[in-house]
Amino acid sequence: MHRLTLHEEIAAVLPEMVALRHHIHQHPELAFEEHATSDLVAERLAAWGYEVHRGLGGTGVVGRLRHGDGAKCIGLRADMDALPIVEATGLAYASRHHGKMHACGHDGHTATLLAAARHLAQTRRFNGTLNLIFQPAEEGAGGARRMVEDGLFERFPCDAIFALHNAPGQPVGTLGFRSGASLASADRVVIELRGKGGHAAMPHFSSDPIVAGAAVVMALQSIVARNVDPLASAVVTVGLFQSGTVNNVIPSTARLELSVRALDREVRKLLRQRIVDIATAQATSLGVVADIDYQEGYPVLVNTDAETAFAAQVATELLGPQRVLLDRPAVMGSEDFAFMLEHRPGCYLFLGNGDGAGSCMVHNPGYDFNDAAMATGAAYWSLLVQRYLV
Repeated sequence: MHRLTLHEEIAAVLPEMVALRHHIHQHPELAFEEHATSDLVAERLAAWGYEVHRGLGGTGVVGRLRHGDGAKCIGLRADMDALPIVEATGLAYASRHHGKMHACGHDGHTATLLAAARHLAQTRRFNGTLNLIFQPAEEGAGGARRMVEDGLFERFPCDAIFALHNAPGQPVGTLGFRSGASLASADRVVIELRGKGGHAAMPHFSSDPIVAGAAVVMALQSIVARNVDPLASAVVTVGLFQSGTVNNVIPSTARLELSVRALDREVRKLLRQRIVDIATAQATSLGVVADIDYQEGYPVLVNTDAETAFAAQVATELLGPQRVLLDRPAVMGSEDFAFMLEHRPGCYLFLGNGDGAGSCMVHNPGYDFNDAAMATGAAYWSLLVQRYLV
């Protein structure tokens, strides 16, 4: 009698999970609003025999499944929220909610983990405790931090945690790994410059915040060029500069907003100190006051060495070495799974979403998660659990 392979077993559940992914895509929900998605996840997990726990991080869901007498515990995480983007894919299952869209593939992450959840519940070829973490509000709102603050790891101990993200431009059927710092921290800085307005023809009676703002913008460029180690990575981007209303009036205020990123915790601290020093000094030198609101966002995402090596080893067993990307380049984007990795060892990996014609980057109105990637992701999660919980 033919015994099904792991790939064949996963293939049997994929049609239902792809349909589920399309349903979630049609009904996107923004950060901390994932009520219908949470209901769907909880309902499926309960039907498959998981203990279902709700409310962590607001709309988060945790499904726990114990099997055997093993003492080890593993956590797998998927994010559920969408983005405030108007979809332009033209798909039959496009968003039915104008201005909301799964433009980052979290619908695919959720469906992929559910596919693995169903397979693992059916086969139970593991010995220990499996915690499936369905997280709200990854897109800038820090849902991972909320779940941790709500006692995630006290209530659901995990010896190691793992998560994945789809990767446009990386071939379908591949997995990518990087040990150490893999994604950047992301901080937002708001600088309000307060000067003295006046007539454009008589600037000597004013303290011009536009001139001060221009000086700040130019001086900030020296931080990465002259303060950060050339072998380190950092970004200081001024994405907003607002001031004034007409050409013949010097305004009294100007507003700058910065995106600040680093791949090293000490570099992140250095960036903060230099930005504050430069903005203050430039403003003062031009007779303007700088009010600085420095908002620390997501930390550097750091994959631990042992867990990353283990995760890559499982991928090699599943796919063969030719479809496993080791030492994948770091990314200056950010990810709030970093908060979970500050509390538990683990690995954040990348699932190929396709590199063919029309392959679209995330956060784009034309993006869609590639359903063909789900087979690789679900099979990988299943094998990872089997190999970890032995």
